Amino acid sequence: MSNQEKINRNEFLKSLGVKGAALLAIYCTGSSLTSCKNESSISPTQTGELLNLDLTSTAAAALKTVGGYIRQNNVVVAKVNATDYVAVTQICSHEGRNEITFTNNQFYCTAHGAAFNTSGKGLNGNGSGGIKVFKVSITGNILTVSN
Repeated sequence: MSNQEKINRNEFLKSLGVKGAALLAIYCTGSSLTSCKNESSISPTQTGELLNLDLTSTAAAALKTVGGYIRQNNVVVAKVNATDYVAVTQICSHEGRNEITFTNNQFYCTAHGAAFNTSGKGLNGNGSGGIKVFKVSITGNILTVSN
């Protein structure tokens, strides 16, 4: 095999690599293959009041304990101390998965490990986009979450 043949083969492989990558990019456009998203604006679609919850109901039983949380209407509500609650979107900013939970006084995405503090700030690379934090108010026994 001559040097000329090796060069041609090398050039062929290089051009195939570029063409192959271009073909893959064209083929995957519009398909379900997507990259990670960094969308801190991901939140439930409705505006105004997102959730009204009677804190004495069985549905809110987990909120009687500090560190307890519930997931309802694409919202995660957590009891962060004796008197305060925090509500965030249940949809992770990393890939838009509906996987946010609350553990060890932080919000956590079980899909890829994104972590967020109670202010919505990302605590690691997968959580760098942050998550939406909602307003929480309490009137009597009714906890209201709103945009």
